[in-house]
Amino acid sequence: MRKEKIVIALGGNALQTAGLPPTAECQLEVVKKTCEYISKIVENDYEIALVHGNGPQVGRILLAFETARDVTPPMPFDVCGAMSQGYIGYHLQQGMHQALLKTNNAMPVVTVVTQVVVDRNDSGFKNPTKPIGPFYSEEEAKKISSEKNYVMKEDAGRGWRRVVASPIPKRIVEIDTIKSLWNSAIVVSAGGGGIPVIELEDGTYEGIEAVIDKDYAAELLAEQIGADKLLILTEVEKVSLNFNKPDQIDLDKLTAEEAEHYIAENHFAAGSMLPKIQAAVKFAKSGEGKTAIITSLYKAMDALMGKTGTQITA
Repeated sequence: MRKEKIVIALGGNALQTAGLPPTAECQLEVVKKTCEYISKIVENDYEIALVHGNGPQVGRILLAFETARDVTPPMPFDVCGAMSQGYIGYHLQQGMHQALLKTNNAMPVVTVVTQVVVDRNDSGFKNPTKPIGPFYSEEEAKKISSEKNYVMKEDAGRGWRRVVASPIPKRIVEIDTIKSLWNSAIVVSAGGGGIPVIELEDGTYEGIEAVIDKDYAAELLAEQIGADKLLILTEVEKVSLNFNKPDQIDLDKLTAEEAEHYIAENHFAAGSMLPKIQAAVKFAKSGEGKTAIITSLYKAMDALMGKTGTQITA
């Protein structure tokens, strides 16, 4: 019997926990716990690939370079993205290896530093929406915006953050490599949405300052490798209407058409739940029998069994 293929998009809570210092050591400990949940999916005979976000991490890498600019030259945005892919992928490799060993599974885990082609004329470059880096108070955000000419926006009631361009991913450069690795390893790819690049006339690639939404990149990967399910893991168990309001309504199942109706009614915040819903809708409509699931990391296996989460189908 053929195993179902799943692309898993890991949210920020899979990499760090609120209240803990954002150190590499703390991240590794959080990632190890995350991988315990992910390994249960592998135990249940699913084939998986992992995609992760990098907003806080790439923000800190940029901040570190800016702070030390008198000592060492700052690195461009695309290089910082590649750095974040490397160290987050390394942590996921360690965490998954440790979790799989407990079930006597010797499947290798590898990270592919992944470039993703975007359109240089994408409208996202004119309207930055992707949050990166730490949260600030409104007062701090205004000061940073004034001093560094950053675009700062309020992020879903959690504080203010720097936002950068978030173009739509068009093509995964390393997709053939990811496909060739599929049957021999668990692949971590398109980390942070992939390193955004534009394709030049001579067929080469050039990095561009942006952060691709990891949910869009995970959806593109899921389509291109022929996944059966796209599993988007976040902090909430289900998608909700009127989120965090007295009349909040949790959603169990949605058709793509229903989801698009709710999008049109502005139920979902840009840079937060909106890209998850849009990615889920696109995947659900990409072929017969395709299902996207949005749920919390801790309920991942239950959601795959249909016990919880929000399922979106065509």
